[in-house]
Amino acid sequence: MADTTHSPDRPAPRILHLTERALWQEAQAGGTYEVSTRGRTLGDVGFIHCSLPHQLPGVAALLYADEPGRDDLVVLTIDTALLDVPVRYEPPVPGAEPFPHIYGPLPVTAVVSVQPWPLR
Repeated sequence: MADTTHSPDRPAPRILHLTERALWQEAQAGGTYEVSTRGRTLGDVGFIHCSLPHQLPGVAALLYADEPGRDDLVVLTIDTALLDVPVRYEPPVPGAEPFPHIYGPLPVTAVVSVQPWPLR
């Protein structure tokens, strides 16, 4: 059985980010994506919130539960090998499971796929 544990010493090769389609389209036009999470930017927070695949449903519920049925959300799959900024795994609160955070702008070239959310 493959080891799927990810940590600062063993980062995931691909991480995910949930966003609005329009924000992703703006990033494509500009070359970099700089939204941290719903309503917050990289400049506000200092990093871009990301998830591992098993964490994404909980993130979606936390961020968008107040708007069920949205059809404009997309999942960005990010190849961490294509980033030139650090990715750090940090827990949202002490003792919680760490989430990947990108400490700098996300180049659109590091996004290897874009899928609608919920995944079909």
